[in-house]
Amino acid sequence: MSHTSMDPTKMGIGRSVAVLTSGGDAQGMNAAVRATVRVGLYTGAKVYFVHEGYQGLVDGGDNIKLATWESVSMMLQLGGTVIGSARCMDFRAREGRMKAALNLVKLGITNLCVIGGDGSLTGANQFRTEWSTLLVDLVKAGKISDDEAKTSSHLNIVGMVGSIDNDFCGTDMTIGTDSALHRIIEVVDAITTTAQSHQRTFILEVMGRHCGYLALVTALACGADWVFIPEMPPDEGWEGHLCRRLADQRARGCRLNVIILAEGAMGRDGKPIGSEDIKKLVEKNLGFDTRTTVLGHVQRGGTPSAFDRILGSRMGVEAVMALLEATPETPACVVSLSGNQAVRLPLMECVQVWDVTSLFLLALSRSFENNWNTYKMLAHINPPDTKSNINVAIVNVGAPCAGMNAAVRSAVRIGIIQGHNMLAVHDGFEGLAHGNIVPITWTGVSGWTGKGGSELGTKRYYIISLFQLSLLSPLLLSPPQAFMGGLELVTAREKYEELCIPMVVIPATVSNNVPGSDFSIGADTALNTITSTCDRIKQSAAGTKRRVFIIETMGGYCGYLATMAGLAAGADAAYIYEDKFGIRDLEMNVEHLVQKMKTDVKRGLILRNEKCNANYTTDFIFALYSEEGKGVFDCRKNILGHMQQGGTPTPFDRNFGTKMGSKAVLWLTEKLKEMYRHGRIFANTPDSACVLGMRKRALTFQPLAELNEQTDFEHRIPKTSWWLKLRPIMKILAKYNISLDTSEHAHMEHVIKKRVSMPAPLMKKHKEEVEEEEE
Repeated sequence: MSHTSMDPTKMGIGRSVAVLTSGGDAQGMNAAVRATVRVGLYTGAKVYFVHEGYQGLVDGGDNIKLATWESVSMMLQLGGTVIGSARCMDFRAREGRMKAALNLVKLGITNLCVIGGDGSLTGANQFRTEWSTLLVDLVKAGKISDDEAKTSSHLNIVGMVGSIDNDFCGTDMTIGTDSALHRIIEVVDAITTTAQSHQRTFILEVMGRHCGYLALVTALACGADWVFIPEMPPDEGWEGHLCRRLADQRARGCRLNVIILAEGAMGRDGKPIGSEDIKKLVEKNLGFDTRTTVLGHVQRGGTPSAFDRILGSRMGVEAVMALLEATPETPACVVSLSGNQAVRLPLMECVQVWDVTSLFLLALSRSFENNWNTYKMLAHINPPDTKSNINVAIVNVGAPCAGMNAAVRSAVRIGIIQGHNMLAVHDGFEGLAHGNIVPITWTGVSGWTGKGGSELGTKRYYIISLFQLSLLSPLLLSPPQAFMGGLELVTAREKYEELCIPMVVIPATVSNNVPGSDFSIGADTALNTITSTCDRIKQSAAGTKRRVFIIETMGGYCGYLATMAGLAAGADAAYIYEDKFGIRDLEMNVEHLVQKMKTDVKRGLILRNEKCNANYTTDFIFALYSEEGKGVFDCRKNILGHMQQGGTPTPFDRNFGTKMGSKAVLWLTEKLKEMYRHGRIFANTPDSACVLGMRKRALTFQPLAELNEQTDFEHRIPKTSWWLKLRPIMKILAKYNISLDTSEHAHMEHVIKKRVSMPAPLMKKHKEEVEEEEE
């Protein structure tokens, strides 16, 4: 890509961009600020920090400072917002907004990126709407000249939603929500051990004054006994129902009870329900040792998760792209997440629906409803006493990963609710072949959501000795071994009639390489492990200076972990199999690091997927960098190995696994009903053996046979992957001179001018498409 094609004057960005964070802080805001600054500088614009939110915009002076590439270094792993945030009463008055306009005009700033909640974005839109009249008043007051007013005749606004509550209409996830869930689950896991030791009931109050998202997902992720959220007030008589549930759980031998409460929870009479109210109820009626924990602002703190770093980075890039194409007629937009795509929506269309009524409409959205219904099913005191006389077997295949146990737990419990006999196959397909199959009960999976690895046991061996499988429907959780093993089973139906049974494969692998799904259970946990390890390594490099670390990640031939960890950790390069590279690329990367050591950022991070190249091994790359960097920097290498498969699952993997296991068994139940004839099951159609995957924002079933053409069987990866489009972003944020990298020219041109653009007339159409997709 030539520098001419990146000329900001030709791309509409104007002279300067300002970025501010406003309202409550949220982890991941710094990633958004970093991306906005670096992409803005990449396009040739001046970029300014506005410190202390709108107050800094009003006060001006040292609160508005020029940003440099180096000034956003080491921001990715920091929580909160480095440039500060503050509530600002001055900006709510026209006089305050006039002061803010004066400060922007004097600096030639006509583009503003605002990262905050609905109040912050509403204020930004009002500022933009009034802009022309503010300039008129400033000219009349003699504070700016006619020429200055003409030069700054319009203000472009782009918003990014930073809120841990996930309470903004128009986006699947807000910046900070995933990190807040990490903090909550860490506390739940810690509380669980002490509660079990003393047979206690714990009431955990989480944030969510108007939105119960955090509380509901936490309840799903930890298997809580009860959850209170503002959107779904409990039925009349809930006090007795709650006490009966807790008593029944204790009678079953459960040593702890967990109750999750959103701070805005209320009864049907509109009266608040507080943690102390519930504590008194439980102690009075049951006499249980009961403790309350109010998390408060600890949920806002700490290191942002890998998801929030990537989300913030993508939104920051998208925000600058929106400014590139903005015209005086373009409405203010907000950058949103739809499935795995960053999109733009009209800001005020999202904000205007944000009233008390819409909160309950939001609660009834498909994703919220799915979470709520799944929780209610899994929270039964006693499963229904129904029998289907159907055996459903669950088998884990391939390498273990975090989240498998959450999927098994929900599958077992939903299966029991459906009346099936649930069977656990130990040790993968080998256990299936040798008959290592035992019944598994409701209480047998208690507490499994937070356990890493595979409680059933799993092996990579998948050559199956076929045998009589009377009325047995398998539910397979695993990486490509299960995918290919499932294909073998389907192929063998022609020879073995006993294999004409419904089958479903749930992707569960750290590599995220199962065809038919954008995400796999376990990948998020592995990604967070890599990211946190890279944080520690970068901290070490920052202390010693002039040091480059070469890190090898897992993934087989799939570069998902290396690429996404590169984005989350701020890597200088990530070598993967899907993106071919040669000695010239390695030479360019070394030269990049040599130049980097001349700046204030004297450290480097290189990620390498374990099978990216048979000849350019980790040892080779380490030796090459060590030799070429002599006298400039020294090198260290780390092979992360199986630590990426271990650890407790992240909130995403717990929640994802829970919903996948539930949906898979409900699908099996329907297929069993369809194909039950004359006392037996007969299933031989392609749609009776499927992969359950996440595509964009929906869980879908795709026949195994149809995914053949989408699969590279030799390397066990899909032929196309959505995340490959994010790789140019990583290069831009690492300050690569793209014009020297000919392999990226066409792709980067597409990224800058096409991929992230959505003209105003198409916004309404996009919104309609999203609504249709949800249906």
